Amino acid sequence: MNAKEYVAELERLQVELAKLQSWVQSSGARIVVLFEGRDAAGKGGAIKRITERMNPRVCKVVALAAPNEQERAQWYFQRYVANLPSAGQIVLFDRSWYNRAGVERVMGFCTEDELREFLRSCPEFERMLIRAGIQLVKYWFSVSDEEQERRLQSRLADPTRRWKLSALDLEARARWVEYSQAKDEMFLYTDTKQSPWFVVPSDDKRAARLNCIHHLLSIIPYVDLDPPVPGDLAPRPVGTGYVRPPLEEQTYVPAVYS
Repeated sequence: MNAKEYVAELERLQVELAKLQSWVQSSGARIVVLFEGRDAAGKGGAIKRITERMNPRVCKVVALAAPNEQERAQWYFQRYVANLPSAGQIVLFDRSWYNRAGVERVMGFCTEDELREFLRSCPEFERMLIRAGIQLVKYWFSVSDEEQERRLQSRLADPTRRWKLSALDLEARARWVEYSQAKDEMFLYTDTKQSPWFVVPSDDKRAARLNCIHHLLSIIPYVDLDPPVPGDLAPRPVGTGYVRPPLEEQTYVPAVYS
């Protein structure tokens, strides 16, 4: 797919996302979408394209930092529950409670008992969310070893993206097999009929983004509510007597570019 074809299809899908947003607001639906996968697998790029034309008050992105001391003493799922959607909202988790089965496990940030408890309780937690009326969608972005290495190297060379390459990412780079084993066991416990994992092959970023958005739209039963079109707005009132203050009394940003 060339760039022109990609942009055209992305714009078409983003129109559908706008329709989905209107339906979510009108219906009071609550939708949670999890984005998981290896570093540089393309999760952030997909999230950005989903939210690009959407209202951030309706479609929110949650990307939690490492838990602080107080949060580590809480029930594991507690800080994620605090970020679940209210009626009429979509929440996209850029990494989620599955941190425990991935990075925390591989890097030794949790104990074996904590991991085993997570694997037992996670399916029950997700069933509870679904029974409460939340639609839960889980995506795993799958990238090859070679493509991940190419992307990590490109981040290192790009000053605008170097912030995306943390010390933890560099450590994880050397633990490909451990992450693979962790992911396989995580799927064994949590890829359930009620809450399945949807795998997105992501070596081709453009295709991965489009396939993910298309799939998300296909599994949510939204309808086009026919929003207002230009020309439907009532005439603006005139003759209010308002007089604008002199413009020279205001402080302007210097016109470095014009």
